[in-house]
Amino acid sequence: MLLLLAGSCISAAGATLIDMGAITAIWANDGGDKVTRNELRAHSGETSIYNSVWDGRQVRLFAAANEMVSLNLVIEAADHAADGVQVAFSDLTNGSGHRLRSDPARTRQKLFDWTSAEIELFYVQYLQVRGLSQLSYGTYDERQIPERLRRPSIFGTPYGGWKDRPGADKFFPDIAVPLELVGAFDIPARFNQSIWADIYVPRTAPPGDYAGTITITEQGRMRARIPVRLQVRTFALPDATTSRTMLATGYEEIARRYTGESYPAAGSSQDALVRRVADRQFLLARRHRISLVDDNAGAEPWQQDRPRPEWIPRLTGQLFSRENGYAGPGEGVGSDLFVVGLYGAWQSWWGGAEKEAMRSHATAWEVWFRSNFPDVERFVYLSDESEDYDETEKWARWLKTGTKEEPALATFATANLVKSLDALPSLSIFASWIGVGDTPVWEQAVKALRQTGRRLFLYNGLRPASGSFAIEDDGVALRELPWGQYKMRVDRWFFWEATYYANYQGGRSDTDVFVEAQTFGGAAQFDEITGLTGPNTSNGDGVLFYPGTDAIFPEQSYELEGPIASLRLKHWRRGIQDVEYLALAEAIDRQATWAVIERMVPKVLWETGVGDSSDPTWVLAPVSWSTNPDDWESARRQLADIIEKASVQ
Repeated sequence: MLLLLAGSCISAAGATLIDMGAITAIWANDGGDKVTRNELRAHSGETSIYNSVWDGRQVRLFAAANEMVSLNLVIEAADHAADGVQVAFSDLTNGSGHRLRSDPARTRQKLFDWTSAEIELFYVQYLQVRGLSQLSYGTYDERQIPERLRRPSIFGTPYGGWKDRPGADKFFPDIAVPLELVGAFDIPARFNQSIWADIYVPRTAPPGDYAGTITITEQGRMRARIPVRLQVRTFALPDATTSRTMLATGYEEIARRYTGESYPAAGSSQDALVRRVADRQFLLARRHRISLVDDNAGAEPWQQDRPRPEWIPRLTGQLFSRENGYAGPGEGVGSDLFVVGLYGAWQSWWGGAEKEAMRSHATAWEVWFRSNFPDVERFVYLSDESEDYDETEKWARWLKTGTKEEPALATFATANLVKSLDALPSLSIFASWIGVGDTPVWEQAVKALRQTGRRLFLYNGLRPASGSFAIEDDGVALRELPWGQYKMRVDRWFFWEATYYANYQGGRSDTDVFVEAQTFGGAAQFDEITGLTGPNTSNGDGVLFYPGTDAIFPEQSYELEGPIASLRLKHWRRGIQDVEYLALAEAIDRQATWAVIERMVPKVLWETGVGDSSDPTWVLAPVSWSTNPDDWESARRQLADIIEKASVQ
């Protein structure tokens, strides 16, 4: 057991533990168990500190080549503040001297250059959750609320109010600040501090066991050395992503936060900064296996029926090259997705919605892609959550018919599939949001859609159908989401925004995203049951990248010319990588793989059903999947064994 007590000197199983000073305990997990800032689990003797990656003495991980694995180190200061704490991670080496490199000399100028190191450390920042994310899960059934935010119950009947919810007003981890921007840090008394590590295993890494050490010092004095063991398996994950995604960002949101202006002067240094940050968002998204799209906007008007010049390196893959500092999954591979007229912006580009103009512009876009990047998926975003189905169908019908000389551009809209399928027979791609669904009705609609060769996207995420993007949702929520996507053969998962820094849809203004958890919804008022909530409130909705520079709230700014990832982005990546295991294993042993799928996600999306078919808006049911990260790691290991057994035969 590794329970490090102040003033102790312990040596156990290779872990050299020195006088702990104000640090009272150090332990680790894989990050799937979110540890709020006030928790002192080791100090309290909780057994939850032991898990699949932490046995009380060392960290044990496994990975395939071309995979990113993570660990979360939790440092507790139960009695006194710990000042000047520093964390360092050595190289991980195997018996032949091959290294997964750490770079202790890495500077802020090199934070978007991954060619010199495979190990990154992040200082985790926290956001206080003061109310439920009512846009992310139903509150009519406490079982649909993330477990830590549920009220206590007696024989299934909940009682009490907001203050009785265990996670009420707690600070949840979400912001992964590169440790180089922080350096030494303090831990207040009676709090913990998480340090997150990402470890990328290159394709060239030989399989076998790798070993290294995490070192913790306080005010320059050694406090602990934690052994880390990594087993690299005999197979590699592909660069192409099976669990395809779509994540949106935009020029204006970046510009306002990094320069203070929505559209700086074209060609100015501020404009150059915005374009540099945008490229770095694409790089960071690629490191997380996410397909990022934007509004093709810029400081100057763009009237051509083709992407702006800054998109060309993204499409060729040049942006994702070592010459630009990129190393990781998808190195040298071009972006696989482009959206024409994000959220309906095509109307302003094309001067309205007249038939001949629409056909002419859409054809020009399609011809350009066929001539230059024929394998890139592209479509025009006709409408967003519009219930004027006649209008959307009219536009889709105008663009549906194509010839060799005038090929048709695919069409896309966000619309409830069940409600709009019959009304939109010409639409190429439906993107639907689902929290509950009448199973036979949805099955029939999905079957009918696919029989006509059209595609289904789903977007955002809503319990109990899927995990959500809410900050307070379970750490495995976004790990589950790609599993459900794979099980139900959903073509892409769309998350509507990564940089929603101004809550204009809630009638509000700029959000101080480093302080305020609520990013979406109307003005909040305190409710005795749900806490500080308002219409459609949600914590973290629309924010997966935090601004490295913040000109609107400069007191929070790190003056970094690029984005800071959320932990939710990393949780999503974990699930996306799991799906690569599923695809590889299914090709080898379909029966065994589907047994794992059915065990982990028994009822997802429209399988969840409804409580009353005459009112298919609710269901009294919990989520079907385990919220224990160890169960997910066990499933990943089982899949790895299936794959590895075949690879060595």
